[in-house]
Amino acid sequence: MTLFVLLPAYNEEDSIPALLPRVAELVGRVEAAVRIVLVDDGSRDKTVARTRTFAAAHPELRVDVVSHAINRGLGETMRDGVEYCVANGAPDDVIVRMDCDDSQDPSYIPALIDKLHEGFDVVLTSRYQLGGGDTGLTGYRKWLSWGAGLFMKACFPIRGVRDYSSGYRAYRWEILRDAVQIYGNRFIEQKMLGFSCTLEKVVKLNMLGARFAEVAHVLHYDRKKSVSKMASRPTMMGYILLAIKYSSIFGLCRRGWRERIAAHRNKTTVIIPSHSESVACAASSAA
Repeated sequence: MTLFVLLPAYNEEDSIPALLPRVAELVGRVEAAVRIVLVDDGSRDKTVARTRTFAAAHPELRVDVVSHAINRGLGETMRDGVEYCVANGAPDDVIVRMDCDDSQDPSYIPALIDKLHEGFDVVLTSRYQLGGGDTGLTGYRKWLSWGAGLFMKACFPIRGVRDYSSGYRAYRWEILRDAVQIYGNRFIEQKMLGFSCTLEKVVKLNMLGARFAEVAHVLHYDRKKSVSKMASRPTMMGYILLAIKYSSIFGLCRRGWRERIAAHRNKTTVIIPSHSESVACAASSAA
């Protein structure tokens, strides 16, 4: 089994020396080969150089760097990272996505893997499970997170999920392979709408029938060494578009994708959504 640690990065030169050694400590603690995949989103600092320096000093680890020539945003960075891990992985592999700003501790990864072995497809770290929490968040950020959480829960009630905005997650390789095969380039559509792609992956994996669970996690925002890339307005716009397209309330695109998913499982010809649904989805995407 290979453990892919997927790290989207943009101007994280100060975080790399702190985070990557903690990832290296996983070697021997997990029954898997550890492979770091850093997707650099057009950083203008020494993010890539410091990653390569770390890799040279740790030959026991495989460190892959995927680079964007210019900054493209979290959505495209995650799309490329997921597709890279799927293309280079195999059944029974695990993909763990973490932030690269040192606010999330790799020591939770063994617990995430254990939960996957219980039969879940996606395991999220959660501030809202017993023993979880956060340090260093301002009152405004806490209020924003709380309000967004209520919105997500109302529009997308998913069994096993409480912390919808947590990007620190473990996936079975097979569930991401299925997502890439079925959704294609539309697995992550919200490429220019802030951090809404974090919710989008949960929503679309839920449509595939993924089984979700959480483990308690303490987010150490006070350890963050880089400036925040969170864009509140685009992210909220992305949440609203996801609700229009995929929630149980509106769901303009739900039926078409459910038909495609059923066709994939039955190994029959993929069913194209009806013309009216295609127009509705195209219009909402353009918005």
